[in-house]
Amino acid sequence: MNQLRHLPAWLTLACLPLAACAAPEAVKVDCAEAISTLEINQCAQAEVQQAEQQLEDYLSAARQRYAQDSEALTALQSAQQSWGQFRQEHCAAVYSLWREGSIRGLMHNQCMLQQTRQRTHDVWQVYLTSMDNSTPVLPEPAVEAAE
Repeated sequence: MNQLRHLPAWLTLACLPLAACAAPEAVKVDCAEAISTLEINQCAQAEVQQAEQQLEDYLSAARQRYAQDSEALTALQSAQQSWGQFRQEHCAAVYSLWREGSIRGLMHNQCMLQQTRQRTHDVWQVYLTSMDNSTPVLPEPAVEAAE
C-alpha cells in the first residue's frame, strides 16, 4: 500500500523525458544542416507537406476550370481518392521494405514526395493545359527535386 502512494511521483518522473519529445515542431531545424535521423525526417516531412499544398493548389485550379462540368469534377474527385489510397499503400510498402533500418522514415517520406510531385504534374498536364499550346492555367510543376 505504501508503494501506491509514491506511484504518481514516480510516474511523473518517468514521463518527463517523453514530454520533452512530444513537441518536435517547437524546434526549428535548419534543413541545410540536418544531421540526425530526427532532423532529416522532419525536413523530409516538411517537403512532403509543401508538395501536398502545391497539389491542392493545382487541384483547386482544376476544379475552378471545370466548375461547370459536374461529370469532370466527379471523375477528378474519384481519381484523386483512388490515387490517395494508392499513394498510402505504395509508400507503406516502401516503409515495410526498409522496416529494419532508421532510414525507413526517410524512404517513406521520399516515396510520398515523389508520388505527390508526379500527381501534381499529372493534374497539371490533364486538367490545366490545352491542346492548342495556349498558356497553362498554372506553371508546369517540377517532378524532381530542385538541387
